[in-house]
Amino acid sequence: MGGFSQVKADLESNNIKAIFISSDPLDKATEMAAEIGLPVGYGVDQAMIESVGGYWEADRKFGQPAEFLLSPENTIVQLSYSDGPIGRTDAADVVKLVGFRQKARESK
Repeated sequence: MGGFSQVKADLESNNIKAIFISSDPLDKATEMAAEIGLPVGYGVDQAMIESVGGYWEADRKFGQPAEFLLSPENTIVQLSYSDGPIGRTDAADVVKLVGFRQKARESK
């Protein structure tokens, strides 16, 4: 998530909203939001994770990363699921993908 705070200006200039959710309690999510400077939801439970096809770590009681990039029409443009800390979407790649899609949309 820290990578998104590094491209925060690019996100804002391209009207990209990065919103994070976590199975952490409010106090830990608040700490994380302050650290990265972006909004973080909290209290996601197993049913919520599984409803979007994510992986729930039953032993440690948290959801593994799931990332969704939505279009302005709220359709999924890109998604990734992880079952561990590797394989998360790079923040700079999100900015590039959005720019590519905007240019394609403008050329129609």
